[in-house]
Amino acid sequence: MFRPSSGHQGGSPRGLGGRGHMFKGPLPKTKDRKATLLRLWDYLKEQKLLLSWVFMLVVLSSVFGLAGPLLIGQAIDNYIIPGDFKGLLLIAIIMGVVYLLNALFSWLQSYIMIGVAQKTVYKMRTDLFSKIQTLPVSFFDRNPHGELMSRLTNDLENVSNTLNTSITQIMASLLMVVGTISVMLWLSPTLTLVCVMIIPAILLTTKKIAGFTRKYFAEQQQALGELNGFIEENISGQRVVKLFAREEKSIDQFAKYNGKLKKISQRAQVLAGLIHPLFNVLNNIIFALLVGVGGWLVLKELITIGIIASFINYLKQFFRPLSQLANQFNLLQSAIAGAERVFAVMDEKPEQDQPGNRTGPDRIRGEVALQHVSFGYQKETPVLKDISLRVKPGQTIALVGPTGAGKTTIVNLLTRFYEIDTGSILIDGQDIRSFSRNSLRSCLGIVLQDTYLFSDTVRENIRYGRLTATDQEVEAAARIANAEQFIKRLPQGYDTVLSDDGGNLSQGQRQLLTIARAVLADPAILILDEATSSVDTRTELQIQEAMLSLMQGRTSFVIAHRLSTIKNADLILVINDGEIIEQGSHQELLTRQGFYYELYNSQFTVNESA
Repeated sequence: MFRPSSGHQGGSPRGLGGRGHMFKGPLPKTKDRKATLLRLWDYLKEQKLLLSWVFMLVVLSSVFGLAGPLLIGQAIDNYIIPGDFKGLLLIAIIMGVVYLLNALFSWLQSYIMIGVAQKTVYKMRTDLFSKIQTLPVSFFDRNPHGELMSRLTNDLENVSNTLNTSITQIMASLLMVVGTISVMLWLSPTLTLVCVMIIPAILLTTKKIAGFTRKYFAEQQQALGELNGFIEENISGQRVVKLFAREEKSIDQFAKYNGKLKKISQRAQVLAGLIHPLFNVLNNIIFALLVGVGGWLVLKELITIGIIASFINYLKQFFRPLSQLANQFNLLQSAIAGAERVFAVMDEKPEQDQPGNRTGPDRIRGEVALQHVSFGYQKETPVLKDISLRVKPGQTIALVGPTGAGKTTIVNLLTRFYEIDTGSILIDGQDIRSFSRNSLRSCLGIVLQDTYLFSDTVRENIRYGRLTATDQEVEAAARIANAEQFIKRLPQGYDTVLSDDGGNLSQGQRQLLTIARAVLADPAILILDEATSSVDTRTELQIQEAMLSLMQGRTSFVIAHRLSTIKNADLILVINDGEIIEQGSHQELLTRQGFYYELYNSQFTVNESA
């Protein structure tokens, strides 16, 4: 497995160093609602047996629900009007049992469906998180982390909430509508015709409102993702916000995102909320017609009073499922919008090894060669231009140059975080593209300027470099990295639990732990990306001492900010504007009095004046 020494692997196309151009943009969203529903069904159908039980319970619940109003009419005509108390008592008991069974079957179907929904969303969440682990660094460069978090949480929670209730309610509502119409036709075709005259108006209204709500619910999910992205970035960068006194600007930006979400959500909810009042109005109109026409039919002795009573109850059962169908349709729109965003990530192209890629040897000698390598994060803007170099096993190579020259990009290509445009990179004479990424990265140890620690113990953060390492090996790595002294001063020593990203440690202490992690990984090729630039001079000396020991017998690439730290490098490559403009030892480059000479003296002058 790849053993990173720090976790900053996204956020910029300069994936290792966290510097460079930012590419941000929305993830593509599917537009095919039918395709999205079919993909949801692919997850649901894994539990077809439980869904069959749910369907059976829905049918039973609907049957008992339909029996209730019929029994009310029978009670009025056969027992209340004739004054048969015993018969009325018996039918009342039967009605109680019917309604009790209706409630029991309704509860059972909900209980089973909640389990089905949670298992389905569990599988979707697992698949989404697993897919994210396979995506290339460039994907995270394009998409804010908060936006991805929104898809893992808010969007999937939307799907979960809808599956919990919508499937059973839609099935029950459809059965109740069909069953109610059938019984009403059997009781009185004339009254049924009066009642169904208004249905076309209901369907047209629902369709019109649903068309708007689907659009706004999709926009609501997008706006929520943008808001989450901003919040995540703002909280992560609180120190920078406070340092530059940008609190008011952050509040203004938050107000913009929050206002956009409020506006879109308000539109969606207002439109969705129109359905219930409209149904009430239509309900009252039908009740008025039912009383008038039904009373006339009773006077003509064409129907009984019990039939009118049954019809009134059936009308409630008829319009309640219609209303529920409309409401569930709105919820379904929201779930589809969330599912589309989830599936959009799942459809992203993962990092893939070519068929036949070798796993590679457990250990390598560490000979590295770049042959005419060119690369650009954007094709029209090359970052590296025809770079060639050869590194012998065990050599220490320092890469120096101004920011944006292409130093970190070389490391990004060596680790295959990005693929080169032209040329080739060889390790021990083999093109790195012929090996699987995991086997390639398992030979590399990387320490970055931007540290990342997990919310776990100090011991487990170091053990991340090699998960099979013993406690003794973890502690030995900490000693080599000169980290043991401060670790023992922590409240629980190696068992001290770190806060998010090691917030309860200093920057220098966090860096020492990431170096200990790299020591434990015991890589054949070591990459140090300005690993000491964030620590004080005394800590830097401790790290340098540990690094000299660690680099013995290993091929090492050192990206240096402080040129004084690379005096002993076997070869220094001076990179500017994507090209190697000078190379040689420290003393050779100073003697030439070229670009490196000016760069070194400018740092020396600045340090002296400081």
